[in-house]
Amino acid sequence: MRITFTKMEGCGNDYVYISGFTNAVPQEEKPALVRRFSDRHFGIGGDGVIFVNPSEKADFEMEMYNADGSRGEMCGNGIRCVARFVYEHGLTKNREIAIESFGVVHHITLESTAPDDFRVRVDMGAPILKAELVPADPARFIGKGTAAEEDMLIAAPMEAAGRKWDVTCVSMGNPHAVVFVDDTASFPLEEIGPHFENHPAFPARINTEFVQVLSRDRVKMRVWERGSGETLACGTGCCATAAACVLNGRTQERVTVEVLGGELEIYWDRQQNIIWMTGPASTVFEGEIEYVQGK
Repeated sequence: MRITFTKMEGCGNDYVYISGFTNAVPQEEKPALVRRFSDRHFGIGGDGVIFVNPSEKADFEMEMYNADGSRGEMCGNGIRCVARFVYEHGLTKNREIAIESFGVVHHITLESTAPDDFRVRVDMGAPILKAELVPADPARFIGKGTAAEEDMLIAAPMEAAGRKWDVTCVSMGNPHAVVFVDDTASFPLEEIGPHFENHPAFPARINTEFVQVLSRDRVKMRVWERGSGETLACGTGCCATAAACVLNGRTQERVTVEVLGGELEIYWDRQQNIIWMTGPASTVFEGEIEYVQGK
């Protein structure tokens, strides 16, 4: 089976994009295909694979997989790249696009379509704070934090990797734990990240953001993504970070999040309870690859 693909990245968060309009990949084959294509030594290389499909409830569907072949509910950097993919491949001429991800429709605006400055604004929806919907198990925490009475986990103490952390749990359609640290550059992410990802407090595993506050409108963040490890950026993680910063009184509602691969502009409109994410989407290269089913 020969498959055409496009390698794209948003702030260094790179995925392999495959059109479901022109490539017929059996559903049961997708996890194995994702693992092979994501491999940076024996495949194309990426943080995962995203299939761009027809949708019955939106203009297009984003079907996103992590590098280990597990299905992801949402990808903020990925959905911006999907918007560029469908626009530049002639699947739409519109600059307002609705894209479905895991059953949820997100509304996209193409703010700039210049090839060297393609910028996309995404309605990421409302942050989900109720612990059971993140999902996170309050019984696995060792304290109530600042909002346990409202079934939220904000600055809630939890033990991991032999020490105590204050954790704020947010879902942006996928689960996030946000932890504030003094210095992201020296933080031992590869050591600590897996302890959070596989902690029994998180039944669906967790994406974890380690955040250094620089000012009331700027923070730095490193992320450990479930199924992929450290990535250069995480769009939903930046949104969760902004929400956690506001909930903990550390920043204002509009904040620039610095990640290893660039910057994202995040705005939590508290009145409408919508988080807006604005950032770049870049095409790296296109190609064709042979895939043998079952291998």
